[in-house]
Amino acid sequence: MTLSTIKLETGAHPSVSIIWMHGLGADGNDFVPIVKELDLRGCPAIRFVFPNAPHIPVSVNGGYVMPAWYDIRSGDIVSREDEAGLRVSQAAIEELIQIEQSGGARKIILAGFSQGCAMALQTGLRHTGALSGLLCLSGYLPLNQTVEKERHGANQATPIFMAHGTADPVIAIARAKQSRDLLIQLGYPIEWHEYAMPHTVCMEEIVDIGNWLRKVLGE
Repeated sequence: MTLSTIKLETGAHPSVSIIWMHGLGADGNDFVPIVKELDLRGCPAIRFVFPNAPHIPVSVNGGYVMPAWYDIRSGDIVSREDEAGLRVSQAAIEELIQIEQSGGARKIILAGFSQGCAMALQTGLRHTGALSGLLCLSGYLPLNQTVEKERHGANQATPIFMAHGTADPVIAIARAKQSRDLLIQLGYPIEWHEYAMPHTVCMEEIVDIGNWLRKVLGE
């Protein structure tokens, strides 16, 4: 499954690719407007890659077909996880990483919001090459029972930015904190942020994302 993508470059001959996955029911256009809001001074040229998730039936929405990285089978998000769907999308994101590396990217960051955040963690922790960062917004760590066994040492020291809204009604912040705590327990370097917001992105968060990107990519 080769994913269709929207690409946006901040300069000529980008050496960095940020692959940014959208949330349930959205598409690759969802986070395109945020690029111009980021303060990327001092960063090398970046290619932002916004993939479109496949259209699949989503059980929690009555089987309605919509863009989704994997099925949600229960309202509590993590009950009866769609392991097969997660792994299919993981393979598709791995293909995007290979495409970007073949196109000249020396540094890769995986980013995502909500379901996209879950995919960034699902893929990034298991990826066999060193990534430059994981940008994880308003989501959680899926398949947390298998991550310790399946994670790859190439990304043990990869910086991880995690952010969540304190009033998130879709993915409770308690669930995000459980994911954070497990990753800290496994020795990952986590930069944690929380904001007085629901299941969305706020300007304070965009500022913090820019600060983090400059820190991990600054030359």
